[in-house]
Amino acid sequence: MYKILFILIFSTVTVYGDLVEEKYPSYSYVFSEFDVERSYVYNDAFQKFVFKNEKGLRRFYKRSIKRGKVILPTLRNILGDENVSDLFIYLSMVESGFVSHAVSPKKAVGLWQFMPATAKQYNLTVSDHYDERCDTRSSTSAAMAYLNKLYRQFGKWYVAAMAYNCGEGCVERAIKKAGTDDIAVLTDDRLKYLPKETRDYIKKILLVAMIGENEILGFDIQGGSIANLDVTEVEVSGGTDLADVASLLTMEKSELLKLNKKVKNGILPHEKPKYNIMIPSAKIYAFYLRYELYRCESDVKVHSLSHRVKMGETLTSIAELYNSTKEEIMMMNNLLDEYLVLDQLLLVPVSEKMFQKVQSKGKVK
Repeated sequence: MYKILFILIFSTVTVYGDLVEEKYPSYSYVFSEFDVERSYVYNDAFQKFVFKNEKGLRRFYKRSIKRGKVILPTLRNILGDENVSDLFIYLSMVESGFVSHAVSPKKAVGLWQFMPATAKQYNLTVSDHYDERCDTRSSTSAAMAYLNKLYRQFGKWYVAAMAYNCGEGCVERAIKKAGTDDIAVLTDDRLKYLPKETRDYIKKILLVAMIGENEILGFDIQGGSIANLDVTEVEVSGGTDLADVASLLTMEKSELLKLNKKVKNGILPHEKPKYNIMIPSAKIYAFYLRYELYRCESDVKVHSLSHRVKMGETLTSIAELYNSTKEEIMMMNNLLDEYLVLDQLLLVPVSEKMFQKVQSKGKVK
């Protein structure tokens, strides 16, 4: 009786394994890129995960690819520059579905789901007005630096991916307890060396990668409008309204905002004199022909002046003095309310014209 049961179970596992291998011929390439042994395709837990989740993840893959067409060329280029397999694009897909402003229940943000502390560790700016975790180029470069660090630490890409999910300490303890870094052991649902989320996480990445590489849709899906265009990074002044840039480029503001999710209210902060934004590559000539003229002629506040508060002055009166706004002054000085103190020193964002006027005359009249 037990012998028959064993034979039936073994036969089922073998059939499932054969089906996965036949259904996803890309598995051998995917596994090799993640340093996974080819025999893992016959792992019972992995097979069950595939047949339970493939329909839902195939739909998820197609939705994600549709959303991510704009950013995929940039992701691939950065991964190539950082010597990371472009299959790690699927890690970002699993993390965020290619939603650049995605926020997790744990408050992780962006394509690569950085927590604030990790973002700071990798030099990403996170503030009330500017979140670099939502920037495709910056966040991807930071994620690659982190993944390369994890790979140097653990020596295998699939272990690096698991550590990306649950942390280095969690994986180190699991490997020490298991006595091995074998993926079949670490993802075993009975032994539970790793949290269930992480066990499913690496299986999900492998399956989504198998689906993507299998269908050879990859990064060449056609159809749509702005999402189909390649993008280019350009430099603009702090305080620039993306609505104005969109107008210069004869495109919808909403389309430009989709390319720049890091700019929360559509206006770049004044904290830095220059910021990088993404525009469609086809618009690059229009940008260089028109933007500099716009910057010189407009009232964009690319400079700041210091002002010491006098008796009776308010934020509104100071803003009027410099042709600024109280909101801009509050933002630049991180003021929580409009309360001012005599002799308090403020930085006031001003336009090129106002800056030159004060520089030449010494004070505002």
